[in-house]
Amino acid sequence: MDDFNVDSASGDLPNGNLLEPKQTNAAARVILSFVRRSARLDARLEKAKQRYSGMYLLDIADGVGSLRVKSDLCVDSAWIEANWGNANPLIVEIGSGQGENIVAAAAANPNMNFLALEVYDPGVAHTMLLAGKQDLQNLRIAQVNAPDFLAACKSNVLAEVWTFFPDPWPKMRHHKRRIVQPALAQSVHNALVSGGVWRIATDIEDYALHVHEVMDSLACFKNVGSLRVSLPTEHVGKGNAQDAADLPHADFVESQRFDGRVLTNFERKGLEAGRVIHDLTYVAKK
Repeated sequence: MDDFNVDSASGDLPNGNLLEPKQTNAAARVILSFVRRSARLDARLEKAKQRYSGMYLLDIADGVGSLRVKSDLCVDSAWIEANWGNANPLIVEIGSGQGENIVAAAAANPNMNFLALEVYDPGVAHTMLLAGKQDLQNLRIAQVNAPDFLAACKSNVLAEVWTFFPDPWPKMRHHKRRIVQPALAQSVHNALVSGGVWRIATDIEDYALHVHEVMDSLACFKNVGSLRVSLPTEHVGKGNAQDAADLPHADFVESQRFDGRVLTNFERKGLEAGRVIHDLTYVAKK
């Protein structure tokens, strides 16, 4: 999913409008990794949405406009077969953005099933457009909150989970909103088969440190990287990121670039800006 800066969002939105999710008392405790924002679809995307929703969009939200999953959602092998028509392994991408990566992966791997989790309307519609042009049969899309979906997964149902370039939430006070958190890691581990893989990529050094802090100490995952990289051992925020080079550093283990990830426009822009891509690969131990 593309980076989204909540503090400068109003300049990028129609009428500068931010839409915060309505919260009940129970929901008020939920920390979201995204901000609800208004988004108008252009004619091309609106046409794609109308044409392809029936084919690709799963009806698992608990109401119109809601990003919470239905309370009775049970993601198991029977659910996969009912929605894909086969028992092929399922790969889930958290925050699929414009769909470039997951559509390319689905096209290249017809014997695998793919599910794109994306909350923003333009990304959902654009993914449908790309998939529809190729008449892909092994891809589905769910416009729901990823932690909710993963919590609804039974054990050993997913082959892989991908989280590529999640929102970095650069301000220190927003780090709790980062999608990679211990609770999500437990849900991902439960959902993955033994030997299943969680692939994470970021072009933000501080986010890479965050992932290492969450994941490397978990006994239920093994970091299978082979590269040694040096990272600051203290976090920086949006206002002092330039100080990272002067902080104490330590070596961490990361992976070579995942060759199953296409070079999207977002990743290319990061490289052109001089940012380093951090690939992290964790295998579920059971």
